[in-house]
Amino acid sequence: MLLDAAQFSHRFRPFAERMQAAGLPDIFIRTFAGYYEQLVAGSTGLIPESDIEPVTSLPDVDSFSPELAAVGEEAMARTAVIKLNGGLGTSMGLEQAKSLLVVKEGLSFLDIIARQSICTAVPLILMDSFSTQEDALAALSRYPELDKDLPRSFLQHKAPKISQSDLAPVTWPDNPSLEWCPPGHGDIYTALVTSGTLAALLAQGYEYAFVSNADNLGAVIDRRILGYFASQQLPFMMEVADRTQMDRKGGHLAQRPDGQLILRESAQCPEADLDAFQDINRHRYFNTNNLWFHLPSLQRVMQAQDYQLGLPIIRNQKTVDPRDGSSTAVYQLETAMGSAIAIFAGAQAVRVGRERFAPVKTTNELVAVRSDAYDLTADFRVVPAAGRHMRRFVVNLDPQYYKFVCDLAERFPQGPPSLRQCTRFEVYGDVYFGHGVVCRGEVMVINESDHPVTIPDGAVLEDTQKFV
Repeated sequence: MLLDAAQFSHRFRPFAERMQAAGLPDIFIRTFAGYYEQLVAGSTGLIPESDIEPVTSLPDVDSFSPELAAVGEEAMARTAVIKLNGGLGTSMGLEQAKSLLVVKEGLSFLDIIARQSICTAVPLILMDSFSTQEDALAALSRYPELDKDLPRSFLQHKAPKISQSDLAPVTWPDNPSLEWCPPGHGDIYTALVTSGTLAALLAQGYEYAFVSNADNLGAVIDRRILGYFASQQLPFMMEVADRTQMDRKGGHLAQRPDGQLILRESAQCPEADLDAFQDINRHRYFNTNNLWFHLPSLQRVMQAQDYQLGLPIIRNQKTVDPRDGSSTAVYQLETAMGSAIAIFAGAQAVRVGRERFAPVKTTNELVAVRSDAYDLTADFRVVPAAGRHMRRFVVNLDPQYYKFVCDLAERFPQGPPSLRQCTRFEVYGDVYFGHGVVCRGEVMVINESDHPVTIPDGAVLEDTQKFV
């Protein structure tokens, strides 16, 4: 549906009024208006296979020369770390910032991230949501050593959900907060400007920012990667890793016919192209969401484009109450942070090892990282234990009994079993674990009985244990 300026202004007015009443800044309202205009015009944000080409090779961090580490060391004083910290961890049953979850040796994600910042003397800034900021700042207040000259946190914006039936702002009187949604982590560019954080960084001479998810403990400052980014004078760089069968449904790196790199998310793939999308031999690399920004370049591009980067739109189809599939059908307009790789001329991607992508999205991953299969180093990096090959390490817990963090506390009261010598740990059915349980090799515990089973203290498991 094509609308002239007057028609569109009339159509958008209810959104503008709602957003202004919520105190949202004009730059964000104008940005959202641009995406809404695309939606009304019928844009789906889809990127067909015929419009892109595979990326067949990239610079490999493993081949970077040691001299780049020295370049990176010199650039550290002009570098800041930004962590995306807007998530609540609701998929694991949490009702507060996911980064406050204890993950290793009594320390939360945020504890570990703060201590990394102190060790490297690189300032830490969080991009929070309205749901996470207060708790996160309270947690960081325990670290007076953190840089005090920059904002500790800036807020991600919120966007109205859109009724699919008439493309009007959805109303939900039972819980008005559900009328709003996060606009995706692509909002970071707008939020850096509207919060004054980008201006503060530039005013104090910062040139580089390393951005990653708070739940990815593999995302730490690497001096060689920083050295490469600085020496190549790049405006934007993405860390990608090799796709495996586990990653086939996630977004992948591609390129336009002119060679410009782009990111295609699953929600941007036409159904007819799903086979090509999931072909990991054709599309070899996925975005780790570890990104590097050259801050002066970001400022120049934002200014030149009236502070609207024009990231590719992602039209997500949801219900207004995500827990109620019968509630009003809505569109949520989002953008992906990594899709900015298509905006910056000269943007690059580099291939990194899987160790730089270790997110904790499920209780399977939480049990793995809490176990002795991972070590916490003196400089607060979480790394595979000596001799471990984490690509072959699998933890799979029955979601009926282990989906939520509270389930882990109940069934692993002394913490996870020893998994240092384990390559596969699977549990099916209701099983409780005693103190000092050791798993070796490939271990599968199956409880097919109608009552809970307890693995006794000190037990050593080396194969399949079946209870009926």
